[in-house]
Amino acid sequence: MSLLAKLRSAIADAPPQADTDTVRRIMSELDRLEPTVARYLAAFAYVLGRVADADMEISREETDRMVSLIQSAGGLPGEQAVLVVEIAKRQNSLFGGTEDFLVTRELREIANVEQRQQMLDCLFAVAAADDVVSGVEEDEIRRISIELGFEHHEYIQARLKYTSQRSVMKKD
Repeated sequence: MSLLAKLRSAIADAPPQADTDTVRRIMSELDRLEPTVARYLAAFAYVLGRVADADMEISREETDRMVSLIQSAGGLPGEQAVLVVEIAKRQNSLFGGTEDFLVTRELREIANVEQRQQMLDCLFAVAAADDVVSGVEEDEIRRISIELGFEHHEYIQARLKYTSQRSVMKKD
């Protein structure tokens, strides 16, 4: 079963609700997908963008990692994944302070436990794309993990994989 088929199956029963402007814009670019899958990918991309932009600069490596993760999660062609990521980055820079919690809460509501755990790993993967997980990126991931319903020990467990890339662990 493809990842897209798993996503469709996992979120098919998600209740309809009012989407944020961010999610609606990205969903419109994913019109060939089922609306629930498009909602999931839109929220997923936006939340990845929160971490990438945490230090007020989204590196090329972070963008490339986001594209790869969105492409993999949605089974999207490369150019469509690039478009989704670019829209998510733009929406994040325009409405970040306003929609961060709303979009992350929406993601929590439509994602199952396994998807949320994968999301936590993806957040660290984006932060580590440039080989350094900064303190501000860690702080943002911690906030997101709380918004996604994770306990502190679950956050720490996910962070362990990226210990060597944490800025607090690197010697100057």
